Parts: sequence; structure tokens; C-alpha cells
Amino acid sequence: MQKRHLDPLQYINEQIITTQKYIVPFIQQVKQIEASLQVLEIGCGEAGNLKPFLDLGCKCTGVDFSTHKIEKGREFFSTHPFAKNIRLISEDIYKTNEFHAQFDIIIIRDVIEHIHDQDKFLVLLKDLMTPSGVVFFAFPPWQNPFGGHQQICESKFLSSLPYYHLLPVPLYRAVLKMFGENEGKISGLLEIKETGISLERFERLFKKNGYVEKLRTIYFINPNYEVKFGIKPRKLTKLIREIPYLRNYISTCGYYLLGLN
Repeated sequence: MQKRHLDPLQYINEQIITTQKYIVPFIQQVKQIEASLQVLEIGCGEAGNLKPFLDLGCKCTGVDFSTHKIEKGREFFSTHPFAKNIRLISEDIYKTNEFHAQFDIIIIRDVIEHIHDQDKFLVLLKDLMTPSGVVFFAFPPWQNPFGGHQQICESKFLSSLPYYHLLPVPLYRAVLKMFGENEGKISGLLEIKETGISLERFERLFKKNGYVEKLRTIYFINPNYEVKFGIKPRKLTKLIREIPYLRNYISTCGYYLLGLN
């Protein structure tokens, strides 16, 4: 497993840098980010993605299952000049009913590929948005070289081996077990195999649920790789990004900005 996954502060700082440099400008192409806006992140972890919005004076809310991560986030933001403007909640978003039509911007970064009922989730988001609100999604297509999140494996070999997550489940499980991954890690990776999502499936789902695509960028090199590995982001060429299915095997991240009108 990479050391960065064990260091919350490093992970938070990576989120902050990528969001500030790439996600905020991406959203601002469509929606001006001002201090009057309400911003929600679902699956926020320690909420590093919210800091660039908080720095601009936005009122921010983060929701995550993990109480531990939420507590780390609260500790991190406790000394922020706008600490009163951020609220971090450890809860199931489906059980939170206080947010109706409240948010101008919703952030779903590296989360949709972990959600079991993605159709239901997209329906839920519509109820959380203001009429002029937008939702930002970033996710790795399932078929990309590391779409199985195998970088979290304990085995150094498996953590750097591309594409083997596409093996049939029995063979995939056997490979993980053969290289010494424990049952908890194997179960987690198999769950990701179950919930992984392609660009095509995501686009079908949001269109089915009445969303309008405001902006889209498909990356060959994920913007987050710049802070993680020192590799500059690169977009897919126009030819490749318009070829259904094939693009999933080559791209490492899709950025989408959706609205309701």
C-alpha cells in the first residue's frame, strides 16, 4: 500500500492542491464561485476538497460515513479563518433530510464508482440542489488501467499491475489471495468491481434522470497525478474521447459538470 493512503494530512493537501488548481477553474467556466454560495461534498473524507471553496468564503458542508475521517477534518479546519462556515457530518446521506434544495454546488469526487445504487443516488442529488445548482463529478472509468483501485493492495506487485481487475471474479479473487491480500482487502476490492462505472453508463444515467451536461473533460492523465507523481495532466484527444467503450481503457478520469436546466 502506498504511504500516502496512511497519511491523512498528505491526502488532504493533495485534495486541496488538485481542487484549487483544476476543479475550481473547471466549475468557474460555467458558474462563478462567490462567498454567497452553499457547497456540499458527499463522501468528503477529511474534506480537503472543500478548503478552496471555504477560502473563497463559501458556506461548506461535508458528509461522510467515516466518523474517523470527519473528526480529522474537523481538527484540520478548526483554525481556519472561516471555520464557522464549514460543517462536517458523519452520516448516511440518504438519512439526512435537512438539505432540501439548499446547495449551489455539489462535489462528488472519486465517489460515484463506490456507490451501489447509482441511479437512486442521482435522484437524491436533484433534491439537494437549488434550481440553478450544479453537480461536479470526477471519477476513474472502471476499465482504465487502475480502475479497480488496486493501488491500495499490500502487495507492491499487485498495487502497480494494470488491468488485472478486469479478470472474472473467481480468477481475480484467486490472484489477490495468491499474493497475500487479506479477506477484508479482497472483499473491498470485489465491492469496487461490483460498483465500478464506465463513462457510457454514467452518461446514460444522468440523461435518464434529467440532468444537462454543462461541461465535460476526459483525461488521459488524471489531474491528481500531478501532485501525486509529478506528471502533468493530459486530456484525451478528440478522436479517442468520442469512441465509446474504447475511451474507458485509455482515460484515467472524467470530469463532468451537470445542471438541471
